[in-house]
Amino acid sequence: MSVRCGIGYDLHRLEAGRKLIIGGLEVPFDKGPAGHSDGDVVAHALCDALLGAAGLGDIGTHFPDTDPKWKDANSLQFLEHAARLLGEKKFAIEHVDAVVILERPKLGPHFPKMREALAKALSVTADRIHLKAKTNEGVDAVGRGEAIAAYVIATLTTT
Repeated sequence: MSVRCGIGYDLHRLEAGRKLIIGGLEVPFDKGPAGHSDGDVVAHALCDALLGAAGLGDIGTHFPDTDPKWKDANSLQFLEHAARLLGEKKFAIEHVDAVVILERPKLGPHFPKMREALAKALSVTADRIHLKAKTNEGVDAVGRGEAIAAYVIATLTTT
């Protein structure tokens, strides 16, 4: 058995009038991520972590923001695509650990549904997905409530 790890990162500005989509779930808030797709930082960072661990490029390679096909796309589609690619290469997702960084709103109450949405898109059980939230203590664009970011580490195995 071989074990591989990948890391992913994403950041989006927050703008009024956009839906706040995090981990495949719409979270009630007055701002949302500016982006070509739905701007889901967890899904984007997770996609990069999975693709990186498998040596399959990155999210921009598979879903370029220059392609109108992906305008306002649901980012869970990106994870479904990554999961199919991993399956073709005989990789299994063992564990995902994600950190979402934003000042508001509080995410803890939403984590169970986010874990379920992410797990469904990846065809794994929710116990393989771990989510945490942090603030930036008022420092930089994230700390001022102007942006949202996420870091994800994914562990894969293959035989």
